[in-house]
Amino acid sequence: MHPATWHRPGAAAGLLPALLGWLGGCALQLAQPVLWPWWAYAALVLAGVAGWLVLAHTGWGVRAALRHACLACIVAALAFGQVGLRAVGFQANRLSPDLEGRDLLLTGVVATMPQRGANGLRFQMRVESAQADGVGVPVPPRIQLGWYAGFGVDAARGAGGMPALWAGERWRMVVRLKAPHGNSNPLGFDYELWLWEHGIQATGYVRDNAAARAPQRLAQTGRHPVEWLRQRVRQRIDDRLSEAPQAGWITALVTGDQNAIDRADWDVFRATGVSHLMSISGLHVTMFAWLAATLSAAVWRASARLCLWFPASHAGWIGGPALALAYAVFSGWGVPAQRTVVMLAVVCLLRLSSRSWPWPMVWLLAGVAVLLIDPWALLQPGFWLSFVAVGVLFASGDRAHGQPASAWHRLHALL
Repeated sequence: MHPATWHRPGAAAGLLPALLGWLGGCALQLAQPVLWPWWAYAALVLAGVAGWLVLAHTGWGVRAALRHACLACIVAALAFGQVGLRAVGFQANRLSPDLEGRDLLLTGVVATMPQRGANGLRFQMRVESAQADGVGVPVPPRIQLGWYAGFGVDAARGAGGMPALWAGERWRMVVRLKAPHGNSNPLGFDYELWLWEHGIQATGYVRDNAAARAPQRLAQTGRHPVEWLRQRVRQRIDDRLSEAPQAGWITALVTGDQNAIDRADWDVFRATGVSHLMSISGLHVTMFAWLAATLSAAVWRASARLCLWFPASHAGWIGGPALALAYAVFSGWGVPAQRTVVMLAVVCLLRLSSRSWPWPMVWLLAGVAVLLIDPWALLQPGFWLSFVAVGVLFASGDRAHGQPASAWHRLHALL
């Protein structure tokens, strides 16, 4: 039997209430104005597990409509509880108000490729220890720091203006921190939500003047090798294309460093409506995955022995997402790229398992898979744009008689 003819409508139909329940549970928790105590969410999770066990042993004999309604409520309770527990656990590591605005001596590892700006550097740090007046204090494990001009930023630059601050290095420095704060205007960029999704619970700046201890580089730890490689590639691009006006564009598309693009170029991109093309997003990752899958299958078909051992179409379904994952990681592993990789992986795994579900079911399953990893994606307009784009791709990819369209037709639908 051909894999495409193996349909599992019963399994797909039974999964629908669970998927809708998870989506609804996440949405309800995110609508909470204030978090509950952790034990309330834990009790809700336990109640959901108990309800699931009861339904599994006694509920399958009841009417399908009632069974599906109970299943949706149980899964919604599980989703509500686990999202709440994650939020409470994350908030437990927030910066104490008593430490805001004070000089803190931190030891930590540079966790990201430093971003260069007109006034200095910006980077994220994994904190290993912190002291205030010689006494150890708790601070969030991941923070975002700025090293500004006038506060020793020149000391963090090497020859040619390149920063000597490298990803993976352990530094000891005096900083001042504050809790995340940003504007939350309707339809505007939510800075606090962006920090939350990236696990950042404090922002601040490096102190380097006569009254503060000078930052000290301790060692290269070898951690965060991908970020170090991104920084190395950025340096090579700068060295070879320093005089080219398109150097910033290339750097942004290869490494995901949008700060490499001049402000004047950004103004042109916004005026022409192509600014989204300069940011590594789901569009870039999906196009890269489509191209990688096509090339992987074509290379596989060139060998008769490989085709006898493993179908070329399956090789494409594996090679496309795998290479897209590598590209997304190297370009900074941004949240939009993460969502796209998860969606692609879900679709490809279903194809590899020889399941042919209706596309709305696959579409919903891909969205729920994203929420399992990042439930706060529901608050991001970018998630809905990507989610709808994937749905359009699915819908336009089916011909009138229900067979998948060609790869070129799918790419045309995506664009």
